[in-house]
Amino acid sequence: MKKGKVIALLPIGVFLVLYLGMGITFEYVMKIPMGFYNVPIVVVFLVALLVACLQNKELKFDRKLEIMGQGIGDKNIVTMILIFLCAGIFVGVVGRSSAESVAYFVLSIIPPRFAVCVIFLVSCFVSTAMGTSVGTITLLTPIAVAVSTASGFSLPLCVGSVMGGAMFGDNLSFISDTTIAACNGQGCAMKDKFRTNFAIVLPAAIVTIAIIFILSLNSDINTIEIKDYNLIQTIPYILVLAGGIIGINVFVILLIGILTGAVIMLATGALDFPTMLSQMGGGASGMFETAMVAILVSAICALIKEYGGFDALLNGIKRVFKGKKGGQLGMGLLVGAMDIATANNTVAIVMANPIAKEMANDYGISSRKTASILDTFSCIFQGVIPYGAQMLVAISAVNTMGLEISAFEIMPNLLYPYMLLLSSLVFMFFVPEKKMK
Repeated sequence: MKKGKVIALLPIGVFLVLYLGMGITFEYVMKIPMGFYNVPIVVVFLVALLVACLQNKELKFDRKLEIMGQGIGDKNIVTMILIFLCAGIFVGVVGRSSAESVAYFVLSIIPPRFAVCVIFLVSCFVSTAMGTSVGTITLLTPIAVAVSTASGFSLPLCVGSVMGGAMFGDNLSFISDTTIAACNGQGCAMKDKFRTNFAIVLPAAIVTIAIIFILSLNSDINTIEIKDYNLIQTIPYILVLAGGIIGINVFVILLIGILTGAVIMLATGALDFPTMLSQMGGGASGMFETAMVAILVSAICALIKEYGGFDALLNGIKRVFKGKKGGQLGMGLLVGAMDIATANNTVAIVMANPIAKEMANDYGISSRKTASILDTFSCIFQGVIPYGAQMLVAISAVNTMGLEISAFEIMPNLLYPYMLLLSSLVFMFFVPEKKMK
């Protein structure tokens, strides 16, 4: 392997310094709510791209544009962007009102003693169907607060259960931007990554449910008020989830979901045609920043690779992590470090993808295993950092209901991310991949 040049990694360092520096200043010095999400991430990546362009003076600028174009034009990047847009349209058409229907339907048929377990399971289903952890937390945290207030269950436990379930789907969903980014970045079929992932997340989810139930035993339970619900609107989500598990092409799945959702929403009167078109546009627009980040990161990584940055990084990782198992752990820690720095698991995966692909080739790790590691470890770290969007949205939702809660009260109750980390390490070091098929 080539020796590489550590200085080629400077654009990544510039991005991390600027993003972390401004995020910490906004959040903790200036006390701006959601401070990290006031940082213009596209602008920061543009600065990092400028730094990458100023490096490697041996290459003319026209040649650098060609290299960037080749990176952006990669089949996996194009596919990723198109899936992002289709997933956004799907969520825009179907809307998110069905999440409450799922929650209240399940709560209506389950004894109150199991309410927190139900909240976790509903969060798992909703986030897997919707493909968004933040959206799930936004919708279900008010229900968790209501259940806590009415039933006597611990508020941090209820909120932590919603967040844990939300990260379950963020990691597993076929239309989650993290799944899309990981699979397309590694050239892996989504169904293969799903099967590899499912073997890891299932034990973590089962243990989480058991712990939640044990913690719930000490609570004095009251009656929970069940509001009206409409299950017909959940059909598109179920079709998308089932189609993904079966292995239908993701574009076909999303098209079926969009068409089915449009028919149901119009037939039930939930939306009129102009409003539906507007929401379709809004859903696609909501993916623009994510798509632009994918484009910019692809351009930056192409220049870094050309200048020898990836060779230098891989050599450093090989010196620390030995063997195939060590390489897997190195991948997990790599994407985890990216997530801690960016507070965005999709961005972390997009940044780690090209490096992880090189590592997979060197260590002999399959593409499905690599995609699973990137998605899983990014969701583990994203699910517990106190300044992530998931945590901030959960706290904000509790505050809007007249109650107060802190990140440090919720963090001990984030049972699922901790169990997922434990399960991931067990499968990584003690279960051969061939036994996970």
